[in-house]
Amino acid sequence: MWAAWNEPRATPPPPVRVWRDWALAGLLLPAVVVEGVVRSAPAGVLFAVAVVPLVWWRRQRPLLMLALGFGACTVEPFLTGSPSLLSMAVVLLLLPYALFRWGSGREVVAGSVILAGRLAIGWGFRQMTAADVVAGLIILFGIGALGLAMRFAARARLRERQHLRMLERERLARDLHDTVAHHVSAMAIRAQAGQATAETDPASAVEALRLIESEASKALASMRSMVRVLREPGIGDVRALAGPSTVGPPVELRLDGDVDDLSPAVAATLFRLTQESVTNARRHARNATRIEVRVTADETSVRLEVSDDGEHGGLSPGYGVSGMIERAGLLGGTCQAGPNPDRGWSVSATLPRVAA
Repeated sequence: MWAAWNEPRATPPPPVRVWRDWALAGLLLPAVVVEGVVRSAPAGVLFAVAVVPLVWWRRQRPLLMLALGFGACTVEPFLTGSPSLLSMAVVLLLLPYALFRWGSGREVVAGSVILAGRLAIGWGFRQMTAADVVAGLIILFGIGALGLAMRFAARARLRERQHLRMLERERLARDLHDTVAHHVSAMAIRAQAGQATAETDPASAVEALRLIESEASKALASMRSMVRVLREPGIGDVRALAGPSTVGPPVELRLDGDVDDLSPAVAATLFRLTQESVTNARRHARNATRIEVRVTADETSVRLEVSDDGEHGGLSPGYGVSGMIERAGLLGGTCQAGPNPDRGWSVSATLPRVAA
């Protein structure tokens, strides 16, 4: 119980406001007006119109929005003498979900008290029957359980990504030690040998300096290679894959939409999927003459399509494709790969503009 009370806000933090919020409000407001006209409930329309905008701030202020929404729902029957409009229930269902999905432990506990209090007031003033109260408990806290499930699933994906980053850093640390440390050790040995022979054999000392310079250049090249690996790839790396190649068919790249402001995680995943797809095509597509890569972005997602015209001979998806599917799934996206109906192989992936 104490751990739940001290639970922080959900991570990663929620988006401030997306187009779905505006679309939802745009659909609910006309529905409220129509229902109010049909039911001849102008006062109910005023309450509903005041509650609908709460969906815009439900992620950033989940407890406050829930308190305002269910507070209005509680007060309305006493002022108007009639129950709330049905269209208003859509907003009232979104608020508990947002609370359990994004709120802290204290906010969840306080919101649960507000929900229980609303049902208690409805039953105490005979606005609800016992069956209505039970149904309300099942619906509201069922929605809350769904919000918690989505919260824990997002946390599990975040931990998995962090674990993968840790494994990658450990691998790079081993590579750094195995390469750079070897060159540094060689330079130390050469320097000791040069010091020992400097007075009696200056030529050997000069040769030692040359070897030290060579080892230093190799170490510097290894360090630069590590820095390039550590740099997270982006959309510029996808563009770099286009063009002819000495190891396979050329890559024809087409970019549609705004792809330059993708989040770093999405851009990196997009590059990895494209790179793996192009590598697989060049490795397995016999007699292929081209590889087509198309990236299409809109306001909410980015779609990748990679296809070739080669012969794959009944090849089935392997571990590389499984890794691509898992990589896309970590961000809340999807990835599919398989043979084309006539000839060639296609990879299709859809990623959200902002990682899940």
